[in-house]
Amino acid sequence: MTPAESRALPAPHPEAAAGSDEMVSYRTPVGLLAGPAALTSTSTAPVEAPDDTDATLAAPAEAPTEAPAPTEAPAPTEAPAEPAVPAEPAGPADGTPAVPTRAWWRRWTRRRQHLAVGGLFLLAALWVTSRIWLDPSGRVASLYTGDPAQVQFFLAHSVRVVLHGEYPFYTEQFNYPDGVNLMANTAVLALGIPMVPVTLLFGPAVSFVLLVTLGLAGTAMAWYLMLSRHLVRTPLAAAVGGWFCGFSPAMLSHASWHPNIISQFLLPFIVWRVLVLTRSRRPVLDGALLALLVTVQAFINEEILLFTALACGVFLLAVLVQEPARWRTAWRPLGAGVVTCGLLAGALLAYPLYVQFAGPMAYHGLSDAVKDYGNDIAAFFAPGSPTLGGNQRANINLAPNYSEENAFFGWSLSLLAIGIVVWLRRELIVRALAVTGLLFAVLSLGERVSWWDRELVSGPWQWLVHLPLLDAVVPTRFGLITSVVIGLLLALAVERAWALRAADRRTVRVLTAAGLAFALLPIAPMPLRMVGRPPVPDFITADRWRAYVGPDQTLVPIPVPSMGNTHGMRWAAATNLDFKIPGGYFLAPRNGNTGDAGRFGGRPSGVGQMLEEVATTGRTPKLDDRQRRRFTDELRHWRAAILVLPVRQQNAEPLRRTVEELVGPGRQELDVWVWDVRALTDRSV
Repeated sequence: MTPAESRALPAPHPEAAAGSDEMVSYRTPVGLLAGPAALTSTSTAPVEAPDDTDATLAAPAEAPTEAPAPTEAPAPTEAPAEPAVPAEPAGPADGTPAVPTRAWWRRWTRRRQHLAVGGLFLLAALWVTSRIWLDPSGRVASLYTGDPAQVQFFLAHSVRVVLHGEYPFYTEQFNYPDGVNLMANTAVLALGIPMVPVTLLFGPAVSFVLLVTLGLAGTAMAWYLMLSRHLVRTPLAAAVGGWFCGFSPAMLSHASWHPNIISQFLLPFIVWRVLVLTRSRRPVLDGALLALLVTVQAFINEEILLFTALACGVFLLAVLVQEPARWRTAWRPLGAGVVTCGLLAGALLAYPLYVQFAGPMAYHGLSDAVKDYGNDIAAFFAPGSPTLGGNQRANINLAPNYSEENAFFGWSLSLLAIGIVVWLRRELIVRALAVTGLLFAVLSLGERVSWWDRELVSGPWQWLVHLPLLDAVVPTRFGLITSVVIGLLLALAVERAWALRAADRRTVRVLTAAGLAFALLPIAPMPLRMVGRPPVPDFITADRWRAYVGPDQTLVPIPVPSMGNTHGMRWAAATNLDFKIPGGYFLAPRNGNTGDAGRFGGRPSGVGQMLEEVATTGRTPKLDDRQRRRFTDELRHWRAAILVLPVRQQNAEPLRRTVEELVGPGRQELDVWVWDVRALTDRSV
């Protein structure tokens, strides 16, 4: 412990009553994330600059929230100093001698406490994903099946990168022959590459559910570790904050579909390193460490990285506006560290970002289908669908869809968060957090502010949506920042409540626990809803397709893969992308030209849309020679070798009749219908 840290520590804390070898030693950092105890220390030791990169923005002492400090120091006495808050009451009122006792959790070492909390988070994550763990390959999240199939495809791509040295940032294994820009499609390389052994042994479906489980538990644990080390000293406070950051309704909403979004375990450490820069003695080294974290996060999810940078910037500005004096000591190390981080991370990411923004199949700006996604104001007061008090029907029209419920805190937690801000409003960090959370909550409303699906006014997002980088942001996801802010406020509130010097501390703690239960129980996580999905055909898993498909040819699933039909992507992923497919679910330039605005899917396919309609409605269309020639041209463009239709496909019989009218009769092989079209697509014929 540095001298500065020892000066920052107040009177002995109940959790620190035992010896350091047996008990948790919680650090209270000097500076921006220090609580009132650290900022109101009455130590008269000479102030020295701390030689500790863990310290953050140092600041002039704030006034204590309990009572004003005396204007004159009291005369020194020879009586030994007593703890400001005793670990246990001195004894009963009748004078009977008290037997010193410690709660069982206080006797645990710090490591045992961390393991216990981590185990709790892991059990919670397993509870949330329990239904998909029963059959990872045969179950998928209800309502939207495209995103899991896409992620599984990307996980299989990571296998090819590791085993075959395949180019990581672009692929022709789907949307052949145009290909897909993977840097512009969140290919989760930083998650997929470490998961290669699991994907090889058990398949991408198991890797997917494992990533979801570890993403939830890992994010909660990361925030717990950061909070317990740098913000609060009470284990319960850190656990509550970490719990909400990892299992908030927004995280549960994304868990079924977006493991890249819920894998936020690097974000607490990125935030911590940014704050370290404000008081760093080694800004170049600290900036380099931050650059490494930023680089890895960029290969998990760039949008979440951008949110983190924006949140850190707004939080620091909120601090400096309230106390400009901090800027005098912070700007030099912060500037040097940010420049170092920018240069190093820029060098590491220069080529991948070039591919993303200027490489083949790069697009500029999101599809219009998601650009105006925003939260309804009422969404902040309703419980999320995947929670104990949630109801999908009640949440209709409050979010763009069930995979984007990025608010949904419920009335009780929303009121509690407001109450915490009012109660702790004298604390600088609380005011800065409140400004940060409120700003991004407003931005998450999107371009049109609505209440229960009734448009009220235009939102501020309409002025920002066309700015570079922000044009690729889904605005409703700004609610993820507000979720983290609420998690930090909960941690601070529990810490302050646990340290109140009330006459009956046990009553205060019981009331605190009751308030947390009242606020968090309605949004407690429930197992994610799952539905069955067709298995990968035996024709694929038994490698019977290899007798037909060459290296530069495609296997065409019927219906053709698209945003609404992603089973063919799962087939390819099950073989680690050993064959190519046309179409698929991805983001690409609207007209197939690099630089166009984005759209979901590749170039429109008239025949592909027709087959999708047959699969949906079961109605067989009337075909003419022009449509047959068009289908043949598309097959040649795709370099198709075979068409494959599963026997158990929905409306399989109308689809079979339609394809036979286009290319002639097929034959059944194992559990699929197969049409060999190599004679039609061979360009040498």
